Amino acid sequence: MGLRRSFKDRSKSPINKFNSRFQAPRDTTRINNFIRASTVRLIDADGTQIGVRPIGEALGMAKQRGLDLVEIAATATPPVCKILAYSKYKYEQEKKEREARKKQKAGLLKELRFRPNIGQHDLDVKVRQIEEFIDAHDKVRITVVFRGREMQHRDLGFKLLMSLQEKLANKAAVEQAPMPDRNRLVMTLIPKPH
Repeated sequence: MGLRRSFKDRSKSPINKFNSRFQAPRDTTRINNFIRASTVRLIDADGTQIGVRPIGEALGMAKQRGLDLVEIAATATPPVCKILAYSKYKYEQEKKEREARKKQKAGLLKELRFRPNIGQHDLDVKVRQIEEFIDAHDKVRITVVFRGREMQHRDLGFKLLMSLQEKLANKAAVEQAPMPDRNRLVMTLIPKPH
């Protein structure tokens, strides 16, 4: 055969095996004739339980109604199957996954930096920002940064963090108390449970 490979041999090359790992996962839901069990626990399209039936009878009932027999719980004994439109079932599953991904976003960590000699107006603006983050259920890390000779007046940073803690007491709880870290003071706030 020499150095050239036929088209058939290329499909078995290590490159294609490597790329196949990054493909989207296939749908493993069994429907209609792909269900392997001899008996199934059958649920009707409206949600009523019909009971344990042979697979042939369950397929016949689904075909009569013009719907699919979908395996809902494959690990149960016998497997649970439902009579419904497969496309609608798949759409509902994707919708649930999207909702779950949206809810995972909650709880991000936001960071705001302060200087120990911040002006009152700037402080009020930053407090409003912290309140917005807390209302969005995000954690907030507040960092007071000291430069040069400001390091000798760390007490000003502690006072600033304590005043922030008092202003936000009704919305936020302290997860990490003010803690020195080189030229900084760090405090973390989390939303109070309602």
